[in-house]
Amino acid sequence: MSKPFVSILIDTYNHERFIEEAIVSVLEQDFPASDREILAVDDGSSDRTPEIIHQFEPHVHLLRKTNGGQASAFNAGIPECRGEIVAFLDGDDWWAQGKLAAVLKAFEENPDVGAVGHGYYAVDETGTVYNTVIPERKFRLCLRSREDAELFCQLRCFLGTSKVAYRRDLLERVLPIPQVLWFEADEYIWTLVVASSDALVLDLPLFFYRFHAANNFMQRSPDKSLVRRRRDVMQGLLDHLPARLKTLGLPEEIVAIVMEQIQIEVKRLRLFLDGGTSWETYSVEQAEMRRSYRSTTLGYRIYKQLSLLLALALPPRRFYQLREWYAANNLRRLRGILGEPELKAPVVERSVQSSRGNGRR
Repeated sequence: MSKPFVSILIDTYNHERFIEEAIVSVLEQDFPASDREILAVDDGSSDRTPEIIHQFEPHVHLLRKTNGGQASAFNAGIPECRGEIVAFLDGDDWWAQGKLAAVLKAFEENPDVGAVGHGYYAVDETGTVYNTVIPERKFRLCLRSREDAELFCQLRCFLGTSKVAYRRDLLERVLPIPQVLWFEADEYIWTLVVASSDALVLDLPLFFYRFHAANNFMQRSPDKSLVRRRRDVMQGLLDHLPARLKTLGLPEEIVAIVMEQIQIEVKRLRLFLDGGTSWETYSVEQAEMRRSYRSTTLGYRIYKQLSLLLALALPPRRFYQLREWYAANNLRRLRGILGEPELKAPVVERSVQSSRGNGRR
C-alpha cells in the first residue's frame, strides 16, 4: 500500500524566536520529502517570522495574511492543503523525532479513524523539558454514548493543534471555522471531527509543547483585555458548537456533556470580569470539582470546603483574584500535604528534572 501524501500546516504569529526550530523539526522527520508538503500560515506577524520562513523556501510554502487569529489562519490554510492527511503544528512548538511516522502508521492501521492525537513533553520558554503528559494507554474516542462523551472530555487535551492530524475530507466538512475563535479554533475542529468519526489517542509523547507568556490567555493575566478576549472566544464556542453538533445527529444529552467544561469556564470568566453573586461562584466551583475528580482524600475535602466557604464569603472578583494569586505563587504544592485528589482523566504526568528538549536528538 502506498503512503498517503501528507500536508503539514504550521500556524504562526510573532514566533521569530521559535519558528526555525518548528520548521526544522518537520524537515528532519524520517519521512520522504516527496510524500509531504509544508505550508506556513503567517497571521500578520509584525516581527521577523516571515523573513525566517522565507529562508526555508522552496521546502516551505509561506502563506501571508492580515492578523485575524487562529480560526482565520486555519480557514486560509486548510483549503491550500493537498494531502490526504493534514498534520498541524503551532509555530512556537516542535515535533519529536518519529512523530510523523507514528501518526501515519496509526492512520494506516485504522482506516476508519479520522484523527490521531498523542501525548507531549511540556517545556518552558527556553525549551527545557519539565513534564511528560500522556494518556494511560492508547484510547479510541467517539461520541456514541454518555460514557463515550465523558471519556472524550477527559482526553480531548490530546487533540490540540500540535498534537493532532486529520483526514483532509473531514477537515473540509468543518470549514468555515467561526472567525470569533481567535484561539480555541482547534477545539472547534476536534469536537466536530470526533462527532463525525472516531479519533485515536496514542500513549506516546510526540511533540514539545512550549509554555510561555505570549501563549497564555489565562485569567491570571494582568491585561483585562486579554481575559475578555478569552471570555468572548469561549462564548463563541458556546454559540456555534451545539448547533453544529446537533446537525451531526448528536442527542441533547451528549451535547450537554461535551459543552459542560466550556460553560464552566465562561461562567468563571464572567464572574472574574463582571462580578455576580457569591452563590454563583460556589455553584460553578462545585460543578468543576464534580467534573474533575474521581475521588478525594479527607484532607483535600476539608481544604476544598474551606475554599468553597471563601467563595461564599467573598465577592466573585475578589475570590478569583485570590485564586490566581494562589496559583501564581505556586502555593498549590502546599495542598499536597493534605493528599492530592484522583483525577477522572486517565492521564499520566511525569516530572522531568532539568532536561533540554530537542526534537532532533
